Amino acid sequence: MLENFRYSLSEHPSVVNFRWSITQTWGATWSFLISVIAIYIVAAITLHLLLSLLRSRQISLGPIPAIHSLVVALISAFIFTGLLLSTISEIRDTRWFWRRTKTTTAFQWLLCFPLGTRPTGRVFFWSYAFYLSRFLHLFRTFFTILQHRKLNFFTLFNQSILLFMSFMWLEFSQSFQVLAILLTTLLYSVVYGYRFWTAIGLPRAQFFFVLNCQFVLLGCNLVCHFGVLLLHLLKGGCNGMLAWSLNCVLNGVISIMFLRFYVNVYMIKRKAQEFDVSDAHFYDMKTEKAD
Repeated sequence: MLENFRYSLSEHPSVVNFRWSITQTWGATWSFLISVIAIYIVAAITLHLLLSLLRSRQISLGPIPAIHSLVVALISAFIFTGLLLSTISEIRDTRWFWRRTKTTTAFQWLLCFPLGTRPTGRVFFWSYAFYLSRFLHLFRTFFTILQHRKLNFFTLFNQSILLFMSFMWLEFSQSFQVLAILLTTLLYSVVYGYRFWTAIGLPRAQFFFVLNCQFVLLGCNLVCHFGVLLLHLLKGGCNGMLAWSLNCVLNGVISIMFLRFYVNVYMIKRKAQEFDVSDAHFYDMKTEKAD
């Protein structure tokens, strides 16, 4: 049974023979990506303005947010497992090629794809699955607007850029994407599992769980980006470095905005403690903005 599961996730012909192509892959065009991001931003702003003008009360969505969190957690865990198994298989099958590309270890391959790498095969199949899963994350913005009447620039920018970057990973066969997806899907499976846990009424953590998980991911990504740059300079080049450079700039902007928000939240926490207000109250008030 386990062997069949491994075969389905890493050895199935649809996984092994995957090819990112404008003609063969849904959502693989720049026009599609730009249209989706534009529709998402316009729809979110329009809904927020409409509800503000109508001065309507908060809308109860019932179990929908909890179900959404559970689905995202399960899909993220599935992508993590599939990519992990496919990465192991890919390393096993392509070691012979590394001798001609100055790649000596599996970790170097995870950070630095050899020049000439094309978006085909196992790991890019799961990169495509991750790209598709990003569309599911967009719904959370509308849940926040309907439930809490909140919409901020960081939410729109963050969701749009993450979708844009996952597209570039495939379009330019960008280095570091395998490790980035493994780290991100592992975090999403934990964070959205926690959100489902709290949405069904189970107790919250006594600290800012979601924010701290995102902070850990931010630190891991920062360390890995330095590793990519070092290998690019020492090993004769990594694939997709132009896209990686743009990725670094966008990640830097998101990181600065997140760190600013992170500091503000802990300042609010300190004020809450001074006035003997429960941290959980402030967590409930701010957690939706953490996306």
